[in-house]
Amino acid sequence: MDSLTQMTLGSAVGVAVMGRRVPVWRSALVGAFFGTLPDLDSFVDYGDPIRNVTYHRGASHSLFYLSLLSPLFAWLITRWMPSGGFRRWWAALWLILITHVLLDTMTVYGTQIGQPFTDYPFGVASLFIIDPLYTLPLLVGLLLALGGRHRANHWGLALTTGYLLWSMAAQSWVETRVERELADRDWPVERVLVTPSAFNTLLWRVLVMTPDNYYEGFYALADGDRAIEFDRFERDRALYESLKDDWGVQRIAWFSKGFFKVSERDGVARITDLRMGQEPFYSFNFVVAERADGQWQPVPPQLQMERPDIGAGLRWIVRRAQGQPLSPPRVKSGDGESSLTQEPPSEGQ
Repeated sequence: MDSLTQMTLGSAVGVAVMGRRVPVWRSALVGAFFGTLPDLDSFVDYGDPIRNVTYHRGASHSLFYLSLLSPLFAWLITRWMPSGGFRRWWAALWLILITHVLLDTMTVYGTQIGQPFTDYPFGVASLFIIDPLYTLPLLVGLLLALGGRHRANHWGLALTTGYLLWSMAAQSWVETRVERELADRDWPVERVLVTPSAFNTLLWRVLVMTPDNYYEGFYALADGDRAIEFDRFERDRALYESLKDDWGVQRIAWFSKGFFKVSERDGVARITDLRMGQEPFYSFNFVVAERADGQWQPVPPQLQMERPDIGAGLRWIVRRAQGQPLSPPRVKSGDGESSLTQEPPSEGQ
């Protein structure tokens, strides 16, 4: 999740656990610091963009390591601030750190909470990395608590926890609907991803992977019984076969849990994590090879991010979430931005 949300959650948890044992501003300040502490690993340079992306949310997000460190952090806090007691601060700091990584696990990115026992990137994928309906109640409750209304902070935590449960319930409902629709299609389905579109849990992106293609569609809870319209895109399997021994390609294939594509443009090969973004705009595209003398030669990975027209995308999300059958903004204009199309998409064959 974004830093503001994590800082707010850390503060809210700190205030809730410490109560009136220390001034509210102190527990909120400590909570904000430790609530964002695990994400400081994003400033570590692991050597190249692929390592930076795939090692992020690694050891710093481990439930085991954070549990070991929390009593040390509590001891340091009590050296600076004796009031509150060691055990209470230990409980507060442990909860602040653990809720951080568990909230990250609700997103699609992947959080390696099981290190050092496993580096599997867990991700529920029921929450977008920025969701105002999660952050705002938490922030309002915290601000009211800072003003003396402590109970408001508890309400903020309760409402946001309920919202997380809602996101998982909505995701499960959409997944069930997608399963029914795919049963009627003659596609050699390998895996399916259902994740919310930006900033909401009313419009869901559906990604279906087959050996040679991937299909992208969207389902709004307001769509009712309307069939999901999918567009088909090629994965370039032959290109993948020629690059699959490259470490960077293997790493992204693992990190994306199979939701990836490879593509070639002007003699340059890229691998793309299809989970974060939507066609044709993705956050994580990596150049991994260049063609020389008819052969692919590995190159140091380069990150290329594609950014859509934010205004057009938001207008589409608002209207599509209301159940209007509009095509997603797929077209890149000359300056690299998208244009908002108005006709419903045709299903890929």
